[in-house]
Amino acid sequence: MAKLVSKVYGDALFEAAMERDMLSPVYEEVQSLQTILMENADLVQFLNHPQIIKEEKLKVVENIFKGRVSDDLMGFLETVIEKGRQKELPKILDYFVNRVKEYKKIGIVTVTSAVELSAEQKAHTEAKLLETTAFVSLEVTYSVDPAILGGLVIRIGDRVVDNSIRTRLGEIRRDLMKLQLA
Repeated sequence: MAKLVSKVYGDALFEAAMERDMLSPVYEEVQSLQTILMENADLVQFLNHPQIIKEEKLKVVENIFKGRVSDDLMGFLETVIEKGRQKELPKILDYFVNRVKEYKKIGIVTVTSAVELSAEQKAHTEAKLLETTAFVSLEVTYSVDPAILGGLVIRIGDRVVDNSIRTRLGEIRRDLMKLQLA
């Protein structure tokens, strides 16, 4: 159910932003709103409190955000609260951000290496990824895991390209076991 709520509201915000040719500004506002919600647990707790009436929640949201966010986003926040869906707001905003990234062909990539990559290696990796995918730009997170021994493990969405030495050694080990059994 939660996924359905986030999809319905996220799609509605996306479509409204597209219709008004305001996708980029609304996207930036939503990212700022996500940061505000993550950094202000008291605000989230207030919005989700079952004994606080909608009118009070609307008043607080209006006091905080009116004049600081677009009228479109303000109206969206009011609608979410009026419909009692404020608990789903983080998931709705995540869905919207992911939908915009998909639309703008922004790839979310995680690259794991055995050692820290140099700036030149990172640039080469990103250039290769842009060349071999349909993405226009990338948001890359780099991590180090010495257990992979060498090579790279690249994750893009639900796809994984594992070119690590650990995986290669595992494949060789399996092949040798098959040969021994044959």
